[in-house]
Amino acid sequence: MRILVLNCGGSSVKYQLVEMPKERVMARGSVERIGKEDGELQLEIFEEPRGDSGSGSNGRKIQRVLPVADHGAAIRLALEALTDPENGVIDSFSEIDAVGHRVVHGGEKCTGSLLVTDEVVAVLREFFDLAPLHNPPNVEGIEVCQRLMPETPMVAVFDSSLHQTLPPYAYTYAVPYRYYEKYRVRRYGFHGITFRYMTQRAAELLQRPLEELKIVNLMLGSGTTACAFKEGRSIDVSTGLTPTEGLVQSTRCGDIDPLVVTYLMRKEGIDPDRMDEILNKESGWLGISGVSNDLREVFEAAAAGNARAQLAIDTFAYRTKKYVGAYAAAMGGIDVLVFSGGVGERSPIIREKICEGLEFLGIYLDKAANQSPGVEKRISRADSPVEVLVIPTDEEIVIARDTYTIVSEHQAGERRDG
Repeated sequence: MRILVLNCGGSSVKYQLVEMPKERVMARGSVERIGKEDGELQLEIFEEPRGDSGSGSNGRKIQRVLPVADHGAAIRLALEALTDPENGVIDSFSEIDAVGHRVVHGGEKCTGSLLVTDEVVAVLREFFDLAPLHNPPNVEGIEVCQRLMPETPMVAVFDSSLHQTLPPYAYTYAVPYRYYEKYRVRRYGFHGITFRYMTQRAAELLQRPLEELKIVNLMLGSGTTACAFKEGRSIDVSTGLTPTEGLVQSTRCGDIDPLVVTYLMRKEGIDPDRMDEILNKESGWLGISGVSNDLREVFEAAAAGNARAQLAIDTFAYRTKKYVGAYAAAMGGIDVLVFSGGVGERSPIIREKICEGLEFLGIYLDKAANQSPGVEKRISRADSPVEVLVIPTDEEIVIARDTYTIVSEHQAGERRDG
């Protein structure tokens, strides 16, 4: 079964074509800078392109700069690249057997991956207000694919569903309970697809049953989430009703006194929509540093003596460290600390800042290993009671696995009923 995995973000579409159940990646790529005249299409091919005379090779890369009007245009460009007569890896859309979509917010109604139906899409629309940067492009991606491939089954895999195992005392907010009853206002949590991969991979690397491990997961990218994982399930998570709560993020504020919001609204005459924009798009390390939402540029500014850039880095690391301690307390200990995401995987400085001072928890960092060029690696000392791992995330393979399972079961059911 050839499965197209789509991850539609605010300004980009990431895609991957996977042959299942072999889990063989045929091609992957992205369309960046959606809505811009200088959008960028990238495609990496892992087998000989059709029509090639032998000059192509595994890992061949194609890159083009061109206008990308919207997510619909981006998805069409991705599909055209995959089916290109010279460089593509399939002849037509009909060779795609299923599409797996990453979806951020499914609330309490979507507690696991689901075959896409009109009812599922309607639920996703209900959560536009709670995940404004993600659910709208997620739904647009589904609808574009439905128009282009109307007979192809599609599956929605949710970032929020993993955390439906949180106990009520962990997901309940201390506001009048009627708001939960009326609007389902509660902690939901996100990055669940990544945490599924991280925890399973950690157990494999350590050759221990996942159910026996107490794991603190740190997904540190432009979006950031911490997760406490015990007895094989998520028991707490830093992101909440929306992805904005929790750790300091690239443009999201993370935890703040809620009355900061109403105070600023009164002082500045800010309406709710504008306040949402400030908290989601102008805060985080961008808001503190005033430099960039790209942490690499914040580091460059700090190295050049920019005090606010250094403050942004220190605040980010400090707040993350606090969550490690809190989740160790919540689980009654910690066996494994896992870093993932663009920052978690590539920034030894951030990893060191977070681990520094946590020796009392049994976390002893091997600084040489932390600085080593390896991608997936152990960075704790040999005598460290707590294993510290760096595990590059692979959300796409999780989505592909769920899509394959659900579509296979659906097709088997149709055959039985037929």
